Order: sequence, then structure tokens, then C-alpha cells
Amino acid sequence: MNVPAFNVLEHGSGLPLLALHGFPVDHRLMSGCLEPLFEPGEPIRRLYPDLPGLGASSGDGVSSTRDVLDRVDAFIDEAIGDEPFLLVGESYGGYLSRALVQRRRAQVLGLALICPMVVAEASARRVPPRTVRRPDPELIARLEPVEAAEFTDVAVVESAETLERFRAEVAPGLAAGDPAPVARIRADYGLEEPIERGEPFTAPTLILAGRQDWIVGYRDQWRLVERYPAATFAVLDVAGHNLQFERPDLFGALLRDWLDRVAGEPRS
Repeated sequence: MNVPAFNVLEHGSGLPLLALHGFPVDHRLMSGCLEPLFEPGEPIRRLYPDLPGLGASSGDGVSSTRDVLDRVDAFIDEAIGDEPFLLVGESYGGYLSRALVQRRRAQVLGLALICPMVVAEASARRVPPRTVRRPDPELIARLEPVEAAEFTDVAVVESAETLERFRAEVAPGLAAGDPAPVARIRADYGLEEPIERGEPFTAPTLILAGRQDWIVGYRDQWRLVERYPAATFAVLDVAGHNLQFERPDLFGALLRDWLDRVAGEPRS
């Protein structure tokens, strides 16, 4: 398969960790929340690609989520090969990550899902009512209307700190995507077959959901638990679809616990 080059940010060396961002943002969503968790010299090679049509990655020939999945799968062949690796996915990236586990379950040593999309069709998701737990109307009033709308579209915590993280990790990706492939993917957003099938995935897993996440919710995520018997499942209050920077300390502790659980597993 001739795969157009992915734009990839890479840090470190050692056990590969592939981090897949949501839709329609870019790699900064993942590098921004994960890189602070790693110590200098920690033997993990972190790969942060822009998904096809997003960020600086080409979307040529991509017309559906199936195409995105196939292209990411081919990228793994190129960048990781048959090495064992860790997989982290946020939102849409979590949807892709669950599908990749089915293709590469013997290769994936651990799976972390951050606000994962479970139901592709937005109208079929079980989501809570929109609730801002830490409003700051004065902050929002000082923003330009476009930025205010983008920030408040997902913000459960409106603060100078979360706005700064939004500006660094979310907004650039929203502005960088190629509108044509983005529209094509949106029009064919779901995978045809159920993702979880066959035997449960038994490697260490983390499923994080925001109690106030009105984008993908938290109830549908609970349906995953029995398919991942080594999963920690956490629903964080005062957190929405950007829980990684609305509850950064707890997010970091749970991700480090997941990495510790992976490290503690016996390997043949």
C-alpha cells in the first residue's frame, strides 16, 4: 500500500507508544497532555501523528473512517513494524484505537482511552445535559466571538489555565485541517462492523470519561468494561471532553498508573 507521509512528532526511544488524537484537531492534543508525564530518558518512544486530512498530514484518497483506519494501520507497519507497542487514543482516536486492537491484539501491550468515542452517530449517543461546572463569564466576555464559541463548545471548566491549554493544544488543530477530507470523513464516520469482537482484550487498559462530557458522554463507555477485563474505568467529575487539562493532576496520576501496570505485566 502506497501511503502518503504522515506528519509525525516523535520523542524519546525505546518501547513505542502511538498516540491518536480526536477529530478534527491534530497531534498537539496528545503531545500536550502526554509529554509532561514522561521523565527525561524514560525508555518510551512516543509517536504523535496527525491523522489523514488533519494537521499537516495529507488527506488525499481518504473518504471515510475505514480509510483512516487502514492508513493508520499501514503507518504502524512503516513506523513500528512488528514490535510490541502501547496505544493511546482520545475521542475519535479512541474509536480508531479500539479497532486497531482487534487487528493487532498480540502486538498491543496496553491501551489507554481518553473520552473515547463509542457511538459514531452523535444523535445516538447517551450524553448528559450541557453543564459548566466552573463558569467564568468575565473571562468569556473578554474573548473574540469565534474563540469564545470554540472554547465554550466543550469547556466544563472555564479558567485562564484551561483557555491557555485550549489555545496551545486544540485551537491550532481546528484551524489546520483540510476541509475537503474532513467533510468526506464526517459523511462516512462509523465503521460497519462492531469493534469489540472475539476474545476480550486482556492487556492493561485505562478508560477515562468526563462526567460532564456532552460530546461523547460516559454511559456508552461503560459498555466497554467487560471487553477489557484488565481495565481501570474512571469517570471524572468537573470534567468534560477535554478532561486531560480540566483535571490534569488526576489525569496524570491515572496515566502513570496505567504505564506502571503495563511495566508490571510478565512478558514472554
